[in-house]
Formats: sequence, structure tokens, C-alpha cells
Amino acid sequence: ALAYVAAAASDAGHHHADEATRKTNQAVYEYLVPIVKGWSTELSIDVTSTGVQVHGGMGFIEETGAAQYYRDARILAIYEGTTAIQANDLVGRKTSRDGGAVAKGIIGQIRKTEAALSAAAGEYGDDLQAINKRLADGTRALEDVVNYVVANIKTDIKGVFSGSVPYLKLAGVVLGGWQMARAALVAVDKLKAGEGDTQFY
Repeated sequence: ALAYVAAAASDAGHHHADEATRKTNQAVYEYLVPIVKGWSTELSIDVTSTGVQVHGGMGFIEETGAAQYYRDARILAIYEGTTAIQANDLVGRKTSRDGGAVAKGIIGQIRKTEAALSAAAGEYGDDLQAINKRLADGTRALEDVVNYVVANIKTDIKGVFSGSVPYLKLAGVVLGGWQMARAALVAVDKLKAGEGDTQFY
């Protein structure tokens, strides 16, 4: 879902009729790229590693292909430029360069989703409030990190960069959770309207 958001921002960055909108979307796309690459590839390693553990035993692993999936996933974090390089890019070029403006703009968009979750009531209100609480907690943590990076990049560059990979992973979890929250809002609207696959929604 986050990759699709990045792709949509890239499309708008190249093709939108309004120049200011193109510029904003291009900046959002550039901020998201290291997160999509770094977080997604790291997550694929975790998922396939769990798959190896679930299947257990050499014979079971080889019969299912679980070990091959793990090997394929493990190399992704290198093909995409290594996680540390992506994380350093996120800190150096994507967050500190503009004083965190793009990151804070995205956080502002997340807060709009939080407001929509808060406003939603009815049969699914409790579920949406539970999602909102977790999303709000993550958003505050992400905002704290962005503020820390911006405030300390010049005085403690080593300290800031030493936390770059955890920052990248936090951003991935929060921004991925944001997409799930947006999807939950759509699902509730579809359920209320009696549209689509009810069990899926």
C-alpha cells in the first residue's frame, strides 16, 4: 500500500497540471522512496525468516521452498542499496535538508486520517477508535524523531545518523499503519452502504 502511495505521488510529480502540486508530490515521493525500499526489504527478511521457522527441518524447508524465499529476500536489502544507505538518505537528504518540512507535511496528512477515525461512529466506532489510538501513538513517536533529527543534525551528526535505521523502520511501520487506517475507513463506508464483499470488508 505504501509503495502505491509513493507511485501515485511520483505520477502526480511528473504529470499533474499544476506546477506547485507537481513539486509537492515529487518531494513526497522522494521522501518515501528510502522507506519503501528499506522497510519493505527488511520486512521481507522477517517474514521469510519466520516462514523458515514455521516449516522447520531441512526436508520441510526445501520441499516448500521456504529457504529459497528467505535467500531471495535477504539479498533484496543489498540490491536496493543496503538498508543503512537508505536510512542515511532518509536522514541526510530527505529529512534534514528541508528542516523536516515534507515529513511534517505527511504527518499532517496522517493527523487528518486520525480525525476521520475519531469522527467515525456507529457499529464499527470502537474498532476505528482502537486503530486511531495506535496510529496516534505511532505518529507522535515519528514526529518526535523528525524533530530530533532536525534539531540535532548540526550538533550531533553521529548521534543522529546512528539512529537512522530505527527511524526508517519506525517511519515504515507508522506510514504502513496509516494506509491500513485509510483502508479501514473505506471498508466501513462500504459496509454501511451494503456494497462489495462484506466478509472481506
